[in-house]
Amino acid sequence: MKLNPAREPWMTAPETRAVIGALTSDGSEVRFVGGMVRNALMHRHVTDIDIATPLMPGEVMRRLQAAGLGAVPTGIEHGTITAIANGKPFEITTLRRDVSTDGRRATVAFTSNWKEDAARRDFTINALYATPDGKVFDYFGGLADLQAERIRFVGDPVTRIREDYLRILRLFRFHAWYGRGDLDADALRASTAEKGGIARLSGERLQKEMLKLLEAENPVPVLQVMAASGILAEILPAGLEHPRLEKLAEIDRANFFAPDAVLRLAAMLPDDIAAAHAVSDRLKLSNVDRERLHDLAAADEKIASDLSPGEARKLLYRLGLQRVRDRVRLAWAEDPKDSNAVQWRALLAMADAWKRPVFPLSGRDVMNAGVAQGPLVGHILGEMEQWWIDSDFTEDESSLAQRLKAVVQAVAY
Repeated sequence: MKLNPAREPWMTAPETRAVIGALTSDGSEVRFVGGMVRNALMHRHVTDIDIATPLMPGEVMRRLQAAGLGAVPTGIEHGTITAIANGKPFEITTLRRDVSTDGRRATVAFTSNWKEDAARRDFTINALYATPDGKVFDYFGGLADLQAERIRFVGDPVTRIREDYLRILRLFRFHAWYGRGDLDADALRASTAEKGGIARLSGERLQKEMLKLLEAENPVPVLQVMAASGILAEILPAGLEHPRLEKLAEIDRANFFAPDAVLRLAAMLPDDIAAAHAVSDRLKLSNVDRERLHDLAAADEKIASDLSPGEARKLLYRLGLQRVRDRVRLAWAEDPKDSNAVQWRALLAMADAWKRPVFPLSGRDVMNAGVAQGPLVGHILGEMEQWWIDSDFTEDESSLAQRLKAVVQAVAY
């Protein structure tokens, strides 16, 4: 099998040619490797470009620099150099084999043997290589597995897992993205037996895999297998809402919404702030994602598909667009009536189109109306703003000035 460079713009891009040219100036061999080869063969979008070479890391650095390209030793102890061509990064890694592993990281030795390099990779579909002219090298049946949409470990599953326990989660994530039907029986059996090793992984690594899993078109079948095998309990609390998550995934698919991993995480968690705190801590979520998850867990607004435009505008003013969109999409996922989809879409469209008005009064206006500086200023200002909101933001400055005058007079007496 071959890739056709004419159909793969990333293979013939000037930046790619510059990096390949620098590394092969004396006839040395390089190959594209891993996810980019897999995705190209599946006719999926290619993002990151990884290149494997027998050249030693120091020589890779020297050749890149001699060609006027950037060379960053991002993981030089493991043989990885990041080449920069016209601002675009390329990860260049020297062929290697594992010397020892501890379930999280490996000590490696460099090699010139392509099959040895392939043997240390996790899944057969990730152990595919392609030359710059498109010739594909497959050492462990990855092409057949790609055709069958089967995720299978390279070699013995238990050995692969014990090298890095994150591979348990990667198995489920890759099956959700690239697999079809039941998980590979040997892989699932080994993952279930070795699930205790997940406790050795950092929250950051768990976070990365779980959020990527949740971005799959429909992660629910895989999550259900993880739950049944006891693997999910090693990561998330009990009482997960798989039906709500499944409905949210269906909505995304039907409406061409981009999968939102944090929103999907909120959908599968119980509406319990304690659970949101526990998951945020376990997955070491960023402050932004943590606050968003906690906000949704504590939300108590009643949102229905027939929410009036006026009430929707009030929510938008108080909460902002992102928080309202989150609440609407979760409420939609809980709605048993598929016929309400048109109303839900209209509500989201209205929210996207709405421009938040600016309240025209300030504390200075209240003081100019005769109120001495102090807590009363804020109280009156808040009352005025609420009156303006309740009017659906229609009262102009003149009306507000008259209202403020009346309020101040009432306070004075």
